[in-house]
Amino acid sequence: MGLAPMSERYRRPDWVRRVNAMGPAAGGARRMVPIDAGELIDHARASTGVGDPGDLGDGDWEGRLRSLVDAVNGSELHTVGRMMTREELLRCLRTRLLLAERRRRDPSIAEEVIEAPLVVTGPARSGTTILFELLGLDPGLRTPVATEVLHPALPPGVGEDARRAMTEAEQELWADVQPEFAAIHELRADLPVECITISAPSFAGSHWSMVLTDQGGWVPDVAADLAFHRAVLQAVQHGRPPRRWLLKTPGYVFMLDDLLAAYPDACVVLTHRDPARTMPSTVSTTAMVQWLRTDSIDLDVLAALIGALFTDALDAIARRRRDGSLPGTYGDVRFANLMDDPVGAIAGAYASIGRELTAEHRAAIARYLEAKPRGKHGVHHYTAAEWGFDADALRAGLAVYMATFDIPAEDG
Repeated sequence: MGLAPMSERYRRPDWVRRVNAMGPAAGGARRMVPIDAGELIDHARASTGVGDPGDLGDGDWEGRLRSLVDAVNGSELHTVGRMMTREELLRCLRTRLLLAERRRRDPSIAEEVIEAPLVVTGPARSGTTILFELLGLDPGLRTPVATEVLHPALPPGVGEDARRAMTEAEQELWADVQPEFAAIHELRADLPVECITISAPSFAGSHWSMVLTDQGGWVPDVAADLAFHRAVLQAVQHGRPPRRWLLKTPGYVFMLDDLLAAYPDACVVLTHRDPARTMPSTVSTTAMVQWLRTDSIDLDVLAALIGALFTDALDAIARRRRDGSLPGTYGDVRFANLMDDPVGAIAGAYASIGRELTAEHRAAIARYLEAKPRGKHGVHHYTAAEWGFDADALRAGLAVYMATFDIPAEDG
């Protein structure tokens, strides 16, 4: 018997249900919200007044966009899902054009050096988000705040209030579409965002592979994605005092070699947790992201795919860390240690990468944790079996990984 479908796990808000019903009433969601690559490009150029897309170092972005739009139209997105996707595509196109125009006006932006970024990665639900927040309190680090990286260049006459409003609309709509999403991952205009969000306008990366249930002929391009990522960081960094970037996305566990090819002096902080806790959470999170846009999610297929991909990636990291074949400088944080002693866990990771945990940073961590409410948006409950996994089988398949990083099995 297959897994319970998303429709039995979550009830859509009435406004979402009604808007989705408008699609069939209008002859289909595709007619209600048309998505055409040429029309999107024309609209972006007309609305920004920028005709030349420039060269942001990421190659054939238009070819990727057209392939991506084909994949979008080949997916069974509902009306709200197509509306969200159309807005994101248009915003990404406008970001590209405005960023290219800003670089044309000030070529020195392209000369900015992204020096020794500190990158947080690890399986979902292994502590990456809270660690990202706590490391972001380090006065020597700079975080990619949503308002700055979604809109790294603004058209004339558009100020900070408008930029914040635009960012809030895109980021916080996700929890409006399904309120339970906020318990899984909070998005706000004033919070740091993951790298997949920064580089979405490359039309090459994991944002799109995460939201689509059918990728069609669209193929991710990690090198192009990271090249655009660099262009955004350069623009946000330009003209500001020097500070190292703090970056984060769980997806880097699949692409550490590519990450370190793009940023050879990066330091990576890897989070670790019992795979019987992280793997089902990854499935539930991905399914929720897709549920925001479609009714058609095969959870059995999704669980099998995520299980295979993360097992291979984590096993490879463990084996390559053991034999020394994985490039880079690493600090490790076990979830259990992070929960029990956050300052001690961070101090250990910092020692491994040659960074000092200052008294100022220690005090900021203590204040932040004291003020941070637990479960502000509810608690994300899940078990391995609910999302298609056998806990013992997961641990057996990743025995080398758990032994390498001394990861304890958890109850539940």
